[in-house]
Amino acid sequence: MADTKPVLYDQFGRPIVREVLKQEIAGPTITGVRSPISGYPGDGLNPRRLASLLRDADQGDPLRFFELAETIEERDPHYLGILGTRKRSVAQLDIQVDAAEDTPEANAHADMVREWLKREELQLELFDILDAIGKGISLTEIIWDTSEGQWSPKQLAWRDPRWFRFERNDGATPLLRGDSGDTPLQPFKFISAVIRAKSGLPIRSGIARLAAWSWMFKAYTLRDWAIFTQTFGQPVRVGKYPAGSSDADKDTLFRAVANIAGDCAAIIPESMVIDFVESANVGASHALYKERADWLDQQMSKAVLGQTATTDAIAGGHAVGQEHRQVQQDIERADAKALSAILNRDLVQPWIQLEHGPQKKYPRLRIGREEEEDLTQTIDGVVKLVGYGLEVEAAVMREKLGLPEPRPGAKLLVAPAATPLFGGGGSGNPSALQSQSPAQRTADDIAALAAAAEQLAQPAFNDLVGEIRTALQSATSLEDIRAHLKKLKLKPDKLTKALQLALVMAQLSGRADIADAT
Repeated sequence: MADTKPVLYDQFGRPIVREVLKQEIAGPTITGVRSPISGYPGDGLNPRRLASLLRDADQGDPLRFFELAETIEERDPHYLGILGTRKRSVAQLDIQVDAAEDTPEANAHADMVREWLKREELQLELFDILDAIGKGISLTEIIWDTSEGQWSPKQLAWRDPRWFRFERNDGATPLLRGDSGDTPLQPFKFISAVIRAKSGLPIRSGIARLAAWSWMFKAYTLRDWAIFTQTFGQPVRVGKYPAGSSDADKDTLFRAVANIAGDCAAIIPESMVIDFVESANVGASHALYKERADWLDQQMSKAVLGQTATTDAIAGGHAVGQEHRQVQQDIERADAKALSAILNRDLVQPWIQLEHGPQKKYPRLRIGREEEEDLTQTIDGVVKLVGYGLEVEAAVMREKLGLPEPRPGAKLLVAPAATPLFGGGGSGNPSALQSQSPAQRTADDIAALAAAAEQLAQPAFNDLVGEIRTALQSATSLEDIRAHLKKLKLKPDKLTKALQLALVMAQLSGRADIADAT
């Protein structure tokens, strides 16, 4: 079935040899050049050796560089953690498949890809493909299944990057190492993933190149810290023996002093003394090593995740932590788009061509999170705009909120009726109240309270004003007015009530002014 189809060509015009695609061609060989046994160039690494190692990689021999990148992941827990976080955050994202066009044939192609994506092994395979984040490139061999005449990706097999070199003419084209020499990669057989931390050749664009220097300096710091801890982490033991002690007594004392740290116990003659001398600056010196190691870890967090808040707990507040998390999400989104493009180019299009022949358009994978929408802001905006005449379908809002259509006869939630404050001051129209802004509703409520307070205080003020008017009308001179005012008295209960309500009204009036200003 599939073998009767016409000869296919890749994007570079190379013919596709179907018989070669059915074979596993890049696996390990115990006695050949693709050995699974790795070297350890990180042992005794120094700046001179590291510079030479990186120079060899630039010139087309990346074997020792890839071995060093593997060593760093094995020996640096912080680097392993943040690099794994970045890879897993993308490997576990949902994958959507868009049909090339709305036709039965295009939809069938998309459904075929969707069904294949349900494989449980896919997340681990994507994690391996994302090894390119650290090393700059990853090569994955596609193991095709043709057991029933069909073409289907059975497995995406990660291949050790040590088994590949780069074409010396361009420094970018990967070549498979073999016993008879290096050979170009077979078309439609490999997923060649390049995810760049910086522009440049693949071997120079991975994070591991930067991590190599940071790890080397950190290794120096940890080594010196270990020596310091061993030397000053416990007090110096000084044994004292009296004059005239025999050599046997001296040997006994020395063994006690030498073994007391490990054994935590020793016996010596009563005439001998052991003193413990502690260093006074151990704490300050210890902090120096720790701060240097922590600083190097923070720089690595910035290089891998673009921030430090999610790894080093130095966010400085919730707002800063949120901003740092957004930076990490930006990197995640970029990685997801890069991985989508790689899979579409090296897996989906070759698969469709092998199974159904060349097409004008092909289905597309989309890896990533759904864009999150601020539903609270959307609801507030709709409530306000509906009051101005905007027409919004209820079905649209139900879809946004994820609410189903009510069943016939179901009990429904309804908005409570608006109750005017103190019997007045409100419109009684729920839709009108909902169309107002929170600041406007607050100002209206305060105005209603002020009016009610003024109404309750009016009788006390009327009594006071009435007595003053009577005194003025009956007086014949200023002295007479002064005498009447001195005799003027307001009932204590009314005066107290009036003053209390006056204070309430003054506060409400001030709050109303603030609401108007905002």
